[in-house]
Amino acid sequence: MDLIVDFDRCEGHGLCELAAPSVYRLDDEGELHLLVPGKDLPAELETAAAAGARACPVAALRLAT
Repeated sequence: MDLIVDFDRCEGHGLCELAAPSVYRLDDEGELHLLVPGKDLPAELETAAAAGARACPVAALRLAT
C-alpha cells in the first residue's frame, strides 16, 4: 500500500500527527513530514496511516493499493 500526500493541499492542521504520530510529523513551520516511506508502507503502519488520512480536514492524504 502507498501513502500519497498532496503537499500543496496540506494546511498544517496537525490532525494526522495527532491520529498517527508514528507516521506523520509536522515541523515548527507546520510542514508535513512522513516518518515512513510513502511507497510500500509497512503493513504494521497501514492502520495508523489510514487513521491519519481520515483525520485530514483538507483531504491531503490518501492510501492507494
